[in-house]
Amino acid sequence: MTGQVGRMKVIDGKYEVLRELSAGGMVTLSEVRAAEGVTRHVAWFAVSTPADRQVFHAYRTALRALEPAGLTDVVARPGAYYAVWKPVAGQPLAATLEQKVRPQETVDAVQALAARLAEQGYALADAEVVVEDQAAQVAYLTPLNAPRTPEDIAARNAQTLAPLQKGRVRRRREPGAWLTFVPGLLLLGGAAYLGSQAVSIYLNPPVRDVVSVTGQEAKVAARALTDAGFRVEYTQGQAGGRAIGSVIRQDPAGGTKLPVGRLVTLTVNNPPAIEVPRLEEMNLDQARDALKDRNMLIGKVLKVDGTLSNTAEGRVIAQLPEAGSSAQRGQAVQLLISTGVSGKETWLPELTGLTYEQARAHARAAGLVVTSVERQPSDKPENSVLEQSPAPYVRVTVGSPVKLTVASARYSAPSRPAGDLPLPPAYVPPVPEEPAAPAEPVTPEPTEPTPDSAPVTPDSVPALPETPEAPATPEIPPSDAAARTVTFEYVFPADLPDGNYAILVRDADGERVVRSAAPAETLANQRASGAIPVRGDAVFIIRRDGVDYATVTP
Repeated sequence: MTGQVGRMKVIDGKYEVLRELSAGGMVTLSEVRAAEGVTRHVAWFAVSTPADRQVFHAYRTALRALEPAGLTDVVARPGAYYAVWKPVAGQPLAATLEQKVRPQETVDAVQALAARLAEQGYALADAEVVVEDQAAQVAYLTPLNAPRTPEDIAARNAQTLAPLQKGRVRRRREPGAWLTFVPGLLLLGGAAYLGSQAVSIYLNPPVRDVVSVTGQEAKVAARALTDAGFRVEYTQGQAGGRAIGSVIRQDPAGGTKLPVGRLVTLTVNNPPAIEVPRLEEMNLDQARDALKDRNMLIGKVLKVDGTLSNTAEGRVIAQLPEAGSSAQRGQAVQLLISTGVSGKETWLPELTGLTYEQARAHARAAGLVVTSVERQPSDKPENSVLEQSPAPYVRVTVGSPVKLTVASARYSAPSRPAGDLPLPPAYVPPVPEEPAAPAEPVTPEPTEPTPDSAPVTPDSVPALPETPEAPATPEIPPSDAAARTVTFEYVFPADLPDGNYAILVRDADGERVVRSAAPAETLANQRASGAIPVRGDAVFIIRRDGVDYATVTP
């Protein structure tokens, strides 16, 4: 975290940069002036990824273990990761090693420091070591992206300590030193033991038990592992019933023996986001059930006066997070619950004919709650209000329940496509029977005129009775109108107007029904087809409420 004061660069608001000493990788070493006017060196870490943060935490762990003499402060917070160093008086290690005669105490101190550095994955060359009063101290430790291997440390330390093989070691002599002959042997034996231990550390790093961190918060788990000398890497996963950000598993498992500096992978619970349900106007139990379906919880519940919002007692006025926003599984939702509307009456307007959503909005505006909805088959538009209680314009107390009766279709649409609509067999008219011919009228025979009879004149001849005509024979369809079978197919549109639809066929035999009338809601977006026997030319008619709607020519 840097800023500008005039033209001067400032680190973390308190270290004025004098000059930049070095820059490598993610670390920049600068010479700064502190607030008290003293000169310090600041190693600034440009942390931008979790891997960068892990490098810094490993570096900080090594500093805590080594306790360098030049370290004055280590800062680790979001946006600011750095270490502050001060100058340390003493002779550089390289100059000490180049001396022809070196005190034994100095040699032991350097070897002990090398062993301590090796435990943290560093070589002597990675540190600025000064020798003061035969004590080796760390004035500055160079950050590493990853701890060195034991083989690499041993090779680098052997090169750094090569001058120890030259020259000689001066042992301090005091009066009566001959009395210290035996303790001297013991000291040499201890030095040899320490040397062997150092070599063993170089070649075989110490092995420790991996700490079990399953169930812990990710940062706490990572700190426990890095303090034990292990490196940590995160991966994401999900598990029900676990807190978000907690460790659901680790690899290797807890209790496994592992060399210091090895990697431990932590799987952190991070489930996908879910949508927060709408809880307004629900009571507390209903809200709890709605959240339980999405693995969420009820958080803090506050009770407030519901007069301004006209919200009935015990109902949700508002929620946080809001409905429709994204949240994590297991997240709590805070609720505002109404304590009711005191000393106020209200009434409902005429709701009949409105949709259920419109009626519910009217009830809420009036400070009432729809608690019961009853469905009743009706010819009215589906989901429209048929009856209401309380009745229109009757004054009731705010918060009273409202009961609505809404219309439902008399015929329910099929839950799955019904396929082709079956057609009844074609109508075949009966063959008319030919009526029997009437009997011939009997003509009375003429009688001989008697002598006494008067002469017959033309004007006096009586008229003969009229012969009745034979009844007309029904007309038989012409023989050229041959019977045949045609294929009928018709798809009713999805936006079929309301009404009852029948299918008829008109051919040489006349007009007849092939499918009886059915309501539009059962036919919309359906296909009617079938093989229909006809005679002569035929045309199919789709008739809506007795009026032709469409015609189909096969």
